[in-house]
Amino acid sequence: MAKSKANKAQLAELFRSFIDPEFVITDDETLKPYECDGLAMYRELPLIVVLPETVEQVQRVMRICHEHEVPVVARGAGTGLSAGAMPHKEGVVLSLAKFNRVLEIDPLSRTARLQPGVRNLAISEQAAPYGLYYGPDPSSQIACTIGGNVAENAGGVHCLKYGLTVNNLLSAEVITAEGERVTLGSDGLDGCGMDLLALLTGSEGLLGVVTEVKVKLLPIPEVARVIMAGFDSIEKAGDAVGGVINHGIIPGGLEMMDSPAIIAADDFCGAGYPRDAKALLLCEVDGTEEEVSEHIAEAEALFRELGATSIRTSKNEQERALLWKGRKSAFPAVGRISPDYYCMDGTIPRRYLAKVLLEMEKMSEEYGLRVANVFHAGDGNLHPLILFDANVPGEFEKTEAFGRKILELCVAVGGCITGEHGVGVEKIRQMAVQFDDQELQQFHDVKAAFDPLGILNPGKGVPTLKFCQEYRSLEHNQHRHEQPGAHHG
Repeated sequence: MAKSKANKAQLAELFRSFIDPEFVITDDETLKPYECDGLAMYRELPLIVVLPETVEQVQRVMRICHEHEVPVVARGAGTGLSAGAMPHKEGVVLSLAKFNRVLEIDPLSRTARLQPGVRNLAISEQAAPYGLYYGPDPSSQIACTIGGNVAENAGGVHCLKYGLTVNNLLSAEVITAEGERVTLGSDGLDGCGMDLLALLTGSEGLLGVVTEVKVKLLPIPEVARVIMAGFDSIEKAGDAVGGVINHGIIPGGLEMMDSPAIIAADDFCGAGYPRDAKALLLCEVDGTEEEVSEHIAEAEALFRELGATSIRTSKNEQERALLWKGRKSAFPAVGRISPDYYCMDGTIPRRYLAKVLLEMEKMSEEYGLRVANVFHAGDGNLHPLILFDANVPGEFEKTEAFGRKILELCVAVGGCITGEHGVGVEKIRQMAVQFDDQELQQFHDVKAAFDPLGILNPGKGVPTLKFCQEYRSLEHNQHRHEQPGAHHG
């Protein structure tokens, strides 16, 4: 995109004409908290941060930025893990933090109408008096916002049975790059033409700014129980994942943790995990008392048959909550055993779980970096946590290289480079590994149709074709020189 046609002072003056001047931020000290998202290794101070309060103010911000060709990065709670909300140094951060109201809970249609700054967990809290809840539950649900969930197509531990954000979203009000206000989607009725709502979901703020959403709510299950099964090898646990689903049981959640993650999580919250296990499965079954009892018995028998060394099933809601607390606390728990960690996100076919985890063990030895694994085993969404120390020169660069190899391994076995964290800045190089030039050009064409000037979250998600060609050439040369007997000269 071309260089901005307005300077910082001019833009600030324009914004302050309709936004409370206190919420047009220009000084470096106050801008500092906005320099990164949850992937704090990537940082950039924005030119300006604005916190509008009304949709009309968001529209005016977008019209000004479009007119002056100023980059805009929409931001929610900043819990993302791919640097997708990292600012542009010559651009505006458009914070939706003030859009935090639950506008309507409709228990008859089982829907909720929400502003984008509503926390994920708050949706279920507001719906609970009606016997309803919101399905997608990312580990950061206490803080992450529904607008950010839409931007990244967030999932969570129960996405295997109840789907990702895209499966639970009915409509979205969006402000375009030009400042127009449009609504995508419907109330569940069949529509014709391209599914623009699905296209928007997971687009990482590249296509528009979400100002309102309508989501499905689900009835709170009559009963939910969790089986905790320990295994003495990763291979056996991986086989058990496929075994449960092949048996016809679709768990509400099916999560896997390896030994380092088990010990860290158990130390953190005392969940009672089997500390001698090499791998742990948490398998939740929900529904009526009759069907849950039947499926629990079948799953327990199946886990024993497939080599489980320990099995424990929650007897009440308190035990169930504690078992999940360990899994959902895994990220902060690992933070206690390492100065820093790098949370990756890739997806693979379930049948390759054991193969990929064993290959990552070899990479861990090669790079001299420990890895703790926690992931959504049911749908093959991996979250390896690479442990490192940013104070050691060169260690973050080594960690990045390790992470790239994990993502490329995911692609090599038929998977993809992200499940729910998005591409952002973090994985933009691996887009050249997963997609060819024609596919990437289609991404650029879609982007241009929504945002011809390229002002929405520039530099994220989709790399330029020139960048991809250069990256592929560099990788090819590196691999050629790494091969035994390769010719040097």
